[in-house]
Amino acid sequence: MARELDDDFAEFVTRWSPALLRVAFLLTSDRGEAEDLLQVALLKTHRHWGRLVDREAAYPYVRRVLVTTHTSWRRRRRVHEVLSDQLPEQPVGEPTAIEAGRALQALEELPPRMRAVVVLRWYEGLTEAETAEALGCSVGSVKSQASRGLARLRQLLDQPTTTVAAPEGAR
Repeated sequence: MARELDDDFAEFVTRWSPALLRVAFLLTSDRGEAEDLLQVALLKTHRHWGRLVDREAAYPYVRRVLVTTHTSWRRRRRVHEVLSDQLPEQPVGEPTAIEAGRALQALEELPPRMRAVVVLRWYEGLTEAETAEALGCSVGSVKSQASRGLARLRQLLDQPTTTVAAPEGAR
């Protein structure tokens, strides 16, 4: 029986890890931290895998574990930034995605709960009710967080990266 559960869990991990890793990355904005977050979420899930009756509910279950674990990490950890006067070298052969980078930077500026709502609603495509269930909050909270989050993202993304002076007399 234990072997069958382990095989079932291994099949789940193989199938859903890429999608879960993308969600974790959107929550953390860091590949290494996203991998750590996913690993912890999968470990927590494995402990309770035998009790999970509906295997169709496994993906939403792990996604909720990702969000709650990330929220708990954010509460415990302080952000440590290293300031540098030099830009890092770009890896050779990897294309730069300026717009995706700007969107990810804007997403990073949202508070964790608001960010989770935006990721679950628009990246994962969950309904308001499903998002509320995943986060353990009310639908009204999801609506307000989503509205404020999108407004903030629009504001951040509409800011020009460089300022150009308008010709005199132009409006």
